Amino acid sequence: MSDRLKLLLAFRKEQSDPDRFYRMLAADTAALVGRYRNLKGARVVDVGSGPGDLAEAFRIQGAWAVAVDPDWKEMHCRDRALMLAVLADGRMLPFADATFQVTCSSNVLEHTDEPASLLRELVRITEPGGIVFFNYTAWLSPWGGHETAPWHYLGGHWAARRYERVHRRPPKNVLGKNLFPLGVGEVLDMARGLERSGLVQIQDAFPRYLPPWTRPLVKVAGLREILTWNMAVVLVRSDRQER
Repeated sequence: MSDRLKLLLAFRKEQSDPDRFYRMLAADTAALVGRYRNLKGARVVDVGSGPGDLAEAFRIQGAWAVAVDPDWKEMHCRDRALMLAVLADGRMLPFADATFQVTCSSNVLEHTDEPASLLRELVRITEPGGIVFFNYTAWLSPWGGHETAPWHYLGGHWAARRYERVHRRPPKNVLGKNLFPLGVGEVLDMARGLERSGLVQIQDAFPRYLPPWTRPLVKVAGLREILTWNMAVVLVRSDRQER
């Protein structure tokens, strides 16, 4: 069984055993990012880090990694000490231009109402030649509604009400509050806009959890919104500075 298939199947445990799932996901993400840039000794930031699993996975790969999250409770939801953690909004990062060699944001973009602002900040703090890696869950994918899926296909607000009725508690991810309907084509347009501005080059774009032969899905409008599931994009920072 491939690592990607294992991750896809592991989604069944996201709610019941989140610690195990997110540590597995973090290790796989760090290994994936390491294919695009040697992580040993690299300055890395994970924006939207939660309790810091991905930053820790980067450190295991030899990187100097910083965890950033805007939510204190999310950062401290595990009974362990955080290393090199910063409480900050990803749309206004407290770092100078070109601070990091790798900037990463995993499964965060769909949780902000200003995804373009988050991407521009990731690009800004990446040094020339460095990479920006991000992935997110597309709204029309089977997991687009997160814990309310697949009922989000009948409407995000209806799905949230159903979840609360069945589980007797509201979902963690609420449409319009901390979950937003983000598409594949929409984000590709954002990346192309950054490329046209001369700030980055798009190095890769692919379904995050699916096998390599599914890569052509990204080019098929409409179908990609449903079948891509989770979209990953890799950008390379150019020498041009934003004005």
